[in-house]
Amino acid sequence: MTEVIPDTFHGENRELWAEAEAAKRWVLANLARWGWFIGGDSGPKPVFHMLAEQGRGGTASVIMGHDDGLVTINVMEADPAQRAQRRQALGEKLRTMIGHFRHELGHFFFFKRFAPQQGFTDSFRALFGDERGDYDKALETHYSKGPPAGWDERHVTEYASSHPHEDWAESFAHVLHLTDIIDSFAAAGLSSPSLSGAGYDAYRETDPERLIFTGVELGIALNHVNRSMGLGDIYPFVVTPPIREKLGFVHTWLQKPI
Repeated sequence: MTEVIPDTFHGENRELWAEAEAAKRWVLANLARWGWFIGGDSGPKPVFHMLAEQGRGGTASVIMGHDDGLVTINVMEADPAQRAQRRQALGEKLRTMIGHFRHELGHFFFFKRFAPQQGFTDSFRALFGDERGDYDKALETHYSKGPPAGWDERHVTEYASSHPHEDWAESFAHVLHLTDIIDSFAAAGLSSPSLSGAGYDAYRETDPERLIFTGVELGIALNHVNRSMGLGDIYPFVVTPPIREKLGFVHTWLQKPI
């Protein structure tokens, strides 16, 4: 699915591209567990442009995003130092390559797979708000004034509060985060009272409330494990009832390729 790659003969671009590709394939493997982008799924599939800010031709600006099925990724963020610097500058709790792919693919799913389906847009607007508002102006306001008061009651991240499209993409990413936390926990042979026993498959869970509750519960437990080693939390987020409702909506639509 990668159509454009960075200049692999410049600096560390080859290694950064390899890291970005690994993250991309991890996320696509997650989505394949639900049946997306594999045999039998005849719907649109994303195309990726993996770009670098530095090349033999000089320096270029790379803006990550989604546009009509095309996902652009800045491979420079595969460098942990670069990523940490940008996370701090933007005041983010979590910034990873896997997170970037999950977020941008959230935009892809909205525009290319779900919005064309009857009933999706009305249900989306009732929960996330009207996405037809001025997107550029909303982001400008977000970066100049910050999130609105009380944003954390209804949005899983500050950035999610900037516009309904970003609220959706962040919620989409968090459904994938939580599902993969549970799946990795179970695959490692670990047990929890919240899981139904050996062989539990998070990707076959049909109850969004149970999946979200279990994912958050395990995330909190793993936060404490990380703290025992002096490391940061792996899931530093609070999921309130309004946020759970949004995550449940995303999970319901992810259950079956359309």
